[in-house]
Amino acid sequence: MKRRHFAALAGAALAVPPLSAAFAQDRTLRIWVGFPPGGSADVIARLLADRLKTSLGQNVIVENKPGAAGRLVLGELKRMPPDGQNLVLSPSGALVIAPWLYSNLPYDPIKDFTPVSRLVTFDFAVTAGPGAPAGDIRSVLAWMKANPGKASYATSGAGTVPHFAGLLLAQAAGVPLTHVAYRGGAPAAQDLIGGQVPLMVDTASETLEHHKAGRVRILAVTGEQRSRALPDVPTLKEAGIPMAADAFFGLYGPAGMPAEVTARIDKAVAQALAVPELQERIQGFGLVPNHAPSAALAATQAEHLRRWETPIKASGFKAE
Repeated sequence: MKRRHFAALAGAALAVPPLSAAFAQDRTLRIWVGFPPGGSADVIARLLADRLKTSLGQNVIVENKPGAAGRLVLGELKRMPPDGQNLVLSPSGALVIAPWLYSNLPYDPIKDFTPVSRLVTFDFAVTAGPGAPAGDIRSVLAWMKANPGKASYATSGAGTVPHFAGLLLAQAAGVPLTHVAYRGGAPAAQDLIGGQVPLMVDTASETLEHHKAGRVRILAVTGEQRSRALPDVPTLKEAGIPMAADAFFGLYGPAGMPAEVTARIDKAVAQALAVPELQERIQGFGLVPNHAPSAALAATQAEHLRRWETPIKASGFKAE
């Protein structure tokens, strides 16, 4: 009986996969997004998660943790174990703009995170509504200079990259512009369409469909090159205004992630971003699929952090 008993136990043991393998299969990778559902960060995260499920061979879900323009979720990420199972898809502003604005930021943008992959890059659209006269970017800015009481621009919020991109635009064009901050790109775009504010500086995705429908006019983009989504729209430099600004979305984990875990996730991300269907979906938001691995993302982040220090400090703006 004892022999039969031990034989049965041995057979059962062979039928059960090793604990470590079963544990890995059951684990869920969570991609956190610090914004509500429906925005570009959320959509990119969900498109990416669908592809990663197959390439990583595990469940991948997206969790929205909105608050403080993406800063709260980063503060939560730094407290997670560095096992690669909890990541944040973050816009660059929370990592390269916020450090110059907040004295009590709940994280260190360099020390508290492991850069995993750069996902996309993007620039900003300078859009005129019916509150501005007809004409190109230079003629609209000339009108604003002659009418300082109407010289204002809307953005999706104070302390954002578009906020400071607008200040750089004003400086480069020699036109004092008053910043009008909204709680999101959608309400800013609605007031632009309604004529309450003449100009808007924000991601092209906020005004692209309105531009196509003729409700507003995208006059220029802030990138070094023309946008693939707007091939007929000049850059500011092409229009004779010496100014450029761009941003990126990156995938980050907690500090201390093992290099092999980071590399494994990054490889899967690179494969996902190489899929033409995924590229087309991302480009539809006025974004550019532009993968870069961990070291390159870290270098890009550091360069943007240095780039924004001077204009932000010169503006005198301090977040509350």
